[in-house]
Amino acid sequence: MDIMGAVTYGILWSVMALGVFMTYRVLNYSDLTVEGSYTTGGSVGAILITMGVNPFLASLAAFGAGCAAGWGTSLLHNKLKIPGLLAGILSMTALWSVNLHIMGKANIALIREETVFTIFERAFGLSKTYSVFVCGLLIVLIIVLLLWAFLNTEIGYALRATGNNEVMIRSLGVNTEKTKAIGLILCNGLVALAGSLICQYQKFADISMGTGVIVIGLASVIIGEVLIGRRSVLANIIAVVVGAVIYRFIVALVLWLGLPPNDLKLFTAIIVALCLALPYIKDVVLTNINNRKSEKEQC
Repeated sequence: MDIMGAVTYGILWSVMALGVFMTYRVLNYSDLTVEGSYTTGGSVGAILITMGVNPFLASLAAFGAGCAAGWGTSLLHNKLKIPGLLAGILSMTALWSVNLHIMGKANIALIREETVFTIFERAFGLSKTYSVFVCGLLIVLIIVLLLWAFLNTEIGYALRATGNNEVMIRSLGVNTEKTKAIGLILCNGLVALAGSLICQYQKFADISMGTGVIVIGLASVIIGEVLIGRRSVLANIIAVVVGAVIYRFIVALVLWLGLPPNDLKLFTAIIVALCLALPYIKDVVLTNINNRKSEKEQC
């Protein structure tokens, strides 16, 4: 089993998981736009790289494209009053055609193209595996610090308060439409950036690459919370990164043990379901234990 490869893959996926964290946990908003914006980031980054654009600039452009997708969802939800879940589905559906127009075809190969990882590899003389690991780790570290700093600003507090109690924070004069828009824009920007980075790592972009990423993102968030817990803002952010790495390690382990790749999505769904049900299962078990103790004491 390639442990180094699984950890490296998990680090890159954690960028996407951090985007999902921004809506699912911070805003308490389930945004399905990410399944389209992930592909948008990959397609924008791939097409620009094939046109000779610097990979770092192409990745920033992918981030901007994801932000635009999140802004579109916020308009549907805030201005047209479309429910959040449905607004995300509409954006995801529309982005399928948008992504096809961006790429001009179903997939783009980057086998002979320069990427952020090859630049890093050449600059520091590292092997291919370690260059991706170190470069990805630096990118994630920068994002974690920036996200932590942002969530501790006035806007960040308003964003968190909107997710905790939207009615109360609106009564205090906060424009919740603005905070939701900021959260959706930042979420999809990070997801699109992850799409661009993973495309450069895999050396190709495909129109269907975003299918199921919301489940992977949720799995990463929930696994991290189960293992580390929800404490401070920084601890929550780090938990997402750890959860993404552990998730990819579990996937690599299961595939190494012989699980058919066709069953991988089913396995992911089962992991998420178990993690979501874990608090309930824990309460049921503790309740049964306490009841038995009470019965013994009465006897």
